[in-house]
Amino acid sequence: MSLDIKRPISNKTKKKTGFIVNMQQLNHNNRGGNNLFIVFFRHYYRWILWFFLSLYFFTSYFAGDQSTTITTTSLISNHKTSSSLPSHALIESSAIVKPAHTSIFSGMKIYVYDLPARYNVDWVTASDRCASHLFAAEVAIHRALLSDSNVLTLDPEEADFFFVPVYVSCNFSTANGFPSLSHARSLISSAVDFISESYPFWNRTRGSDHVFVASHDFGACFHAMEDMAIEAGIPEFMKKSIILQTFGVNYKHPCQEAEHVVIPPYIPPESVQRATNKAPANRRRDIWAFFRGKMEVNPKNISGRYYSKGVRTAILKKYGGRRRFHLNRHRFAGYREEILRSVFCLCPLGWAPWSPRLVESAVLGCVPVVIADGIQLPFSETVRWPEISLTVAEKDVRNLRKILEHVTATNLSTIQRNLREPAFKRALLYNVPMMEGDATWRILDALSRKLDRSYRRSRVLSQ
Repeated sequence: MSLDIKRPISNKTKKKTGFIVNMQQLNHNNRGGNNLFIVFFRHYYRWILWFFLSLYFFTSYFAGDQSTTITTTSLISNHKTSSSLPSHALIESSAIVKPAHTSIFSGMKIYVYDLPARYNVDWVTASDRCASHLFAAEVAIHRALLSDSNVLTLDPEEADFFFVPVYVSCNFSTANGFPSLSHARSLISSAVDFISESYPFWNRTRGSDHVFVASHDFGACFHAMEDMAIEAGIPEFMKKSIILQTFGVNYKHPCQEAEHVVIPPYIPPESVQRATNKAPANRRRDIWAFFRGKMEVNPKNISGRYYSKGVRTAILKKYGGRRRFHLNRHRFAGYREEILRSVFCLCPLGWAPWSPRLVESAVLGCVPVVIADGIQLPFSETVRWPEISLTVAEKDVRNLRKILEHVTATNLSTIQRNLREPAFKRALLYNVPMMEGDATWRILDALSRKLDRSYRRSRVLSQ
């Protein structure tokens, strides 16, 4: 059997191309099979080459596409729904940057010091608020690390980092509610004395591979008023360490003159879930611009002169009583239900640039309107805040209505769609046990990029 392949006679009425294949019976003694292969390859090698190249690129495309899909959906592997997973995976790629490595964080190990109860547990026992208020990241991170067997090590000799669990924010406020952190420096100093006397690990690096949490206004400066915080500065013994802090700005500041990671303030995940469960399924966001919190009516008293740099007072004077602005100075038990009803949630600075409203509004689907010049937002390396929030300069608060109206008329729906991403919400909440992609997980991701501080690894490399 042989193949006689001829080009078809051109047909002017039909512009189709192809090949006509005629099959002919040949004599068995003829060596036509070999001749056929040579003739066929000589005349049609370009078509054969084209076919195999096309096949290669076709299979490579689908192999690469499959691996990308796995990476994209990994962050929501514990948050699947029956029908929404594909659409979520497409949306999530816009506002969340996936770390290049897996949850083992390049084999990183952390040793958590077992400190006497006076440094941590006793504070939680004395007050339930200690583990649930906006500064409670220090408690949540400690508990989450103890729950993660992949990163936690019980052998300090194999640790890359050492976590020092001291709770200084539990006793943050005085009886009259005015912030006070006068006890913080002495408490942490005492803890450092304890570990340096009981273990060899602090002394060998002067604490450069040790991690602290400073989850209050101006981080490790330990004061709620900026001028006093700057004057006090970061304690000398902490300046070589890594600070996990809610305070962060994108300019030089004495209160971040140490290696640090900017983290979210603490919002209890269960409170977010309760508020969501209470809201009706067909709820409508009937509040256009929302703020509830401390606003000074009289800017002449001490709080009015310093608090929020006058921004909240300016907002109240300009928009208080306006129909489209829901502004209130008093506490309300249904505060988070109000956020669920709101389109824009104002997040002006308080004593410090950051606010728990950043997290509360974002995870409840209200567009955060950040009013704090120079603020550095949590996990800015992996969370694309410009796609899920608005930033308004402090000097522009008097034009706030026009700014929000412009966004409403242009890209509001895009921002709201980005806010619905499960991966973004998870990145701002602390869970115990830790979940892939949550706030503690992202802290570990940030620490894994600082492994050059690991004494253990530097010793291995030097050998």
